[in-house]
Order: sequence, then C-alpha cells, then structure tokens
Amino acid sequence: MQKYVAASSPESAVNVRTLVTPRGLDVWLVESHVVPVVSLEFAMRGGASQDDPGKAGLGLMLASLLDEGAGDLDSQAFQRALDEKAVEISFRNDREHMAGRLRTLVKNLDRAAELLRLALNAPRFDEEPFVRVREHANARVRHDANDPASLAARTWRANAFPGHPYGFPAEGTLETLAAIERADVVAAAKRVIAREKLVIAVVGAVDEKGAAALVDKVFADLPAYGDLKTVGAAEFSGLGRIDTVTLDAPQSTIRFGRPGLMREDPDFIASLVAAHVLGGHGNMTSRLFREVREKRGLAYTVFGAFYALDRGGFYYGGTTTKNERANESFEVASAEIRDVALNGLNEEELEKGKTYLIGSYPLRFDTSVKIAAQLVQIQLEGRAPDWLVERNRQIGAVTMADVKRAAGRAFGDGALYTTVVGKPEGF
Repeated sequence: MQKYVAASSPESAVNVRTLVTPRGLDVWLVESHVVPVVSLEFAMRGGASQDDPGKAGLGLMLASLLDEGAGDLDSQAFQRALDEKAVEISFRNDREHMAGRLRTLVKNLDRAAELLRLALNAPRFDEEPFVRVREHANARVRHDANDPASLAARTWRANAFPGHPYGFPAEGTLETLAAIERADVVAAAKRVIAREKLVIAVVGAVDEKGAAALVDKVFADLPAYGDLKTVGAAEFSGLGRIDTVTLDAPQSTIRFGRPGLMREDPDFIASLVAAHVLGGHGNMTSRLFREVREKRGLAYTVFGAFYALDRGGFYYGGTTTKNERANESFEVASAEIRDVALNGLNEEELEKGKTYLIGSYPLRFDTSVKIAAQLVQIQLEGRAPDWLVERNRQIGAVTMADVKRAAGRAFGDGALYTTVVGKPEGF
C-alpha cells in the first residue's frame, strides 16, 4: 500500500491517506473512530451525457434501479436486507457521472459491502420495478412541466447548449422515457459500470486493511473497462438573447448565464471569488442580493455562480419576481454583472469574499458523508489530496489585479443568454 498524508491544519479539515488495494484499486481513506460508522462514496464516468437524445433519462433510470434487486434478492428482499442491518445504499446520476453511497455501522460492514457488491455486479432490473421507476420518472416530468423553476432551467440549458448532451433533459421527457426499454437499462449498465474511471473515498471507523478489503470486495470484480462515448466540447449559444416561456403565474422566473472559464484555467479560482461577491449562493452580502432585494425589494432571493463541467464551464444565475417588475429585476442584475466585468471588485469586497470562501470551507467536512463526497469530487476534478490546503491558499493569494483580469475574461462584455418563465412585463 502507498500512502499520502495531507498536511494537518485548520484549513485542511481532514487528513487523507491514499491507498492501493491488493487488487489494484485506488482509494482515499480518512480514518476516524469517533463513532462506529463507515461511509463510502464512489463515482464513475457516465451520467446523463451518455444518454442518446431519443432516450434521455436512461442514466437516471439506471441509477434508480440499482437498489431495486440484485443477485438472488428481488426488490422487496433487497430493501428488507438493507432495513435489517440499517444499511444505507443510494445511487444517483448527474451530467457526467454515475455515483453511489454506502453508510453503515461497523458491525454490519461485511453485510453492507455484500449488498453494494451485488447491486453493482449483479443488478436484476426486474420488470416490475422497471415499470414502477419509469412511472415515477414520468410523474416527476409531468410535475416539472408546470413548475416555473424547473421549466426555466430546462429551457435555459436546451438553448444555451443546443444539440449537446449538456442541453438534453437529464430527467428525460414523457416521449424519451416511453422509448426506454428494460434492455436499454441492461445495456447502459454494461457500458457505464466499470473500474476504468472509478474514484472511491472511505471515511470512518476502519483502518487501511479494512478499507482495502471493503473496496476490493465491492469493486474489484467489475469489468476493467466500460464503453463510454466521447462527448465533444460544449459551445455556448444565445448570448444577448432573451427567450420567454408563457406560463399563467403571478411571478416570473428568470434564469441567465454565459460561458465561463474551465477548471484548469489559471484565472478560474479568481473568477470564483468574483462570482461569489457578485451573487454567490447563500451570500447575503453579495452585490445582486444587495441591489435586487435589499435596495429595491424586487425579489426574495437572487443568485449566480460559475459551474465547471468536463466539457464546458458557464455562469448561471437567476431570480423570481413579480411579473410587472421582471424587466427591472433583470436590468439591475445585468448592470451589476457588467460592472464586475468592467471594473472588478473593490478591496473590501475582495477581502470579505476571500475570508468567507476560506472560512466556510471546513463546513463541507463536518460529517463523514460530507467528507467522503468532497474527496470523491476532488478526485473527479483531477486534483491531489493536498487540494484540501491548496484550495484555500490559492483563494487567499488572489489579488485585485487577478480578480479584475479574471472577471473581465469570465464575464466579457456582460452579455447573457436569458430565459424567462411567466407573464413578464417590459421584456
């Protein structure tokens, strides 16, 4: 086994050991015996970006069915086995990954590992749960069709990334879900579930030997390689355009955005600082919050943040406001974005923004589940364990010149592609 121990500091929040198991799998381990619980998080490349356009929602169906029976256990028997040992197993599907989580008491670790192994190596995909899960997905799609926030987000993505997997509805549509057959789910599992792009984190009351045994038991017998299709670069479309979707509602839901910097760009971290000061989620001192809500009372909440995916980065934000004040809200938000693009931040904003981003980082590591999830995300981003310290160091090093340059590059001329759902006045 090889190991790396991240520097212990208030900034790092956790110490990480990297192991290579006897059967050759890499795993990041955080050992803690404070409570007798073990959390395991994993992810493999795949996700909604692997769905064919005519069968959007297939990846979601796959993730939803993995705990609906495996091996000689049908759906009810599998769920009963989880309940008997208080084992938590779940799977999820995002744009670029299929991921899962296990959480169990140490005394039940062997049984929990066996159930997760079965779910990944021998899923049943029986007809009854297949039909039930698809109908549940249909119900969600029907609900979202009249939900302003869901409709705005879906329309924005489709028009910002036309023809690209990032623009396809990850949850599917009534038409694409109807086109999915059980055989499609079986085939998708064979393409996606493999060791080739697998990342794993284990956190809790388990030592190196136990963690390695756990990981080998669950994952070592998976196929070495999947069959993932290549996803091209995501070109952003529609800058300067506003699309309105009429919905009989008293409020307008606005979503706006533009292309951003890629994660590996040297100005990426500085652009995150600029975005946080401008309108970061939960930042009640942000410019957008101050101008849109506090000064003018136009909306209850407003947000904006950069998102970095493997094949494209983008800025995405929005608000919800009365129909008669929709245009004013949008104009105020747009003006703040243009100002940051042109002038950057002032010294006080920069220092407060950096202080918050650095000081709040340990809150992402206050439970074993959160720690495991963060360690998997860091691996997916291609970073080493020292990112736990390096991330805050880089944020702390951002200067006024850095943030002005990064904001100018990331926000450009401030042009946005915008979707509005409701009956907005003035657009």
